[in-house]
Amino acid sequence: MPKKGLRPLQAVRLAGVIAAGIVACSACTPSHATGQQSSGGKAPAQVSGGTALSAGSSSTPLPAAGSCRLGDRNGQPTPDPSCTPGAVNPQVSQANIATTVCKSGWTKTVRPATGKTSRMKDATAKAYTLPAGEAGEYDHLVSLELGGAPDDPRNLWVEPGKIPNAKDAVENKLKDAVCGGLIPLATAQTAIARSWTTAFDDTGLRVNGGSVCLRAEPSRCARGRRGDSTGE
Repeated sequence: MPKKGLRPLQAVRLAGVIAAGIVACSACTPSHATGQQSSGGKAPAQVSGGTALSAGSSSTPLPAAGSCRLGDRNGQPTPDPSCTPGAVNPQVSQANIATTVCKSGWTKTVRPATGKTSRMKDATAKAYTLPAGEAGEYDHLVSLELGGAPDDPRNLWVEPGKIPNAKDAVENKLKDAVCGGLIPLATAQTAIARSWTTAFDDTGLRVNGGSVCLRAEPSRCARGRRGDSTGE
């Protein structure tokens, strides 16, 4: 169902978008990133390989009209990395996941108001040169349930297609893996920002029924959680 405060754009649909499930590659090498996000809000979250996500800020300017382009990977829509690279909530760290992202109801405390996101959504649609009224969801690239920045334009894009969509399921399983102790928070954040279509492979995970498991240790799994598992 639609996420509170983040309503779909009205009326027109994006042709050719398929909200299909993501099938994990059975021969991929698991990632061993072990970085941890800073809780201080000044240093970015670090993971192995030198990748970093910036701490979010509500004062970040929106991208200029016409400056961004939607991409495509594995048949799924992806944001322009120069406009929407992802950003993280500086108040969330590996040390406090039990009282933040892994606590039922926590995302409601950080979700931006609809009035604010509606204005931002319109500006972002113009930045991505989307036709007026194009159907889609104003999506947090790094979801709130993974400690994504709530109102930083670098973490928001208009994701075309139906709601819920294939990205939602990936976000939910990554949260299960983080809260179940399978992977660090920063590893999940970086993987979803890099490409949600390959996030399971990039983090060394596989989905087995209702559980998410380590590819290298198939007996280590985490089951789905209730509460904030909305893909947001």
